[in-house]
Amino acid sequence: MRSAVDMTIRRFFVDAVARETALTGEEYAHAKNVLRLGIGDEVVLLDGSGKEYDAVICRAEKGALFCNVVGERPGEKEPQTRVKLLAGALKGDKTELIVQKATELGVTEIGIFLSRFSSAYMNENKLERLKKVAREAAKQCLRSRVPEIVFYANLSSALASCGGYVNRLFACEFAEKSDADLAALHGSCALVVGSEGGFSEEEFAMAQDSGFAGITLGRRILRAETAAIALTAVVMFALGELR
Repeated sequence: MRSAVDMTIRRFFVDAVARETALTGEEYAHAKNVLRLGIGDEVVLLDGSGKEYDAVICRAEKGALFCNVVGERPGEKEPQTRVKLLAGALKGDKTELIVQKATELGVTEIGIFLSRFSSAYMNENKLERLKKVAREAAKQCLRSRVPEIVFYANLSSALASCGGYVNRLFACEFAEKSDADLAALHGSCALVVGSEGGFSEEEFAMAQDSGFAGITLGRRILRAETAAIALTAVVMFALGELR
């Protein structure tokens, strides 16, 4: 287990790691202007491979901090089981909240989709913002990978992306009972939660035809963001990720 001192060492995502690796762009700005890091400071570099690279800032140039890599090790915080969360686009910053918390809980991929009763919209700027939220959340919770963030223009394409998952769960507010035992889950999982407007009966039927088991999240109607976070947490606990 890493010490509290290790956890204070700042972490940065880069495209690739070499013996000398540069922090540029937003990562450079954060390191230099916010954290006030400079030559001699220790950092951890992450390239999305699942490895963590210990490094020391060795020189600075305009727009770049160069880091000398001194060691590498496998990341210890990544989930053992693949979990994909599909969430309907929400208004305001609620989609960002889902992305942040799902990243912390350990999902490997997050899909945002539009469905019949969606009242929010998605564009390239919003998608880039969600990717940034995921990256920052991954740093905070000491993950070595950032979940992939994907946008689906409709529910059918979102459902079609889940063919390789062992368990496919569709949370629906008018499902009378759960067709899957959440406590007995084993293997990869794809989870679907709707937007503020919920799903239509036709969408529920389409999900069932696509191999999804309808599930209920209890007697009370949950807000969309609460449902997404709660279902993810329950599934992660059942898979052993929160024990």
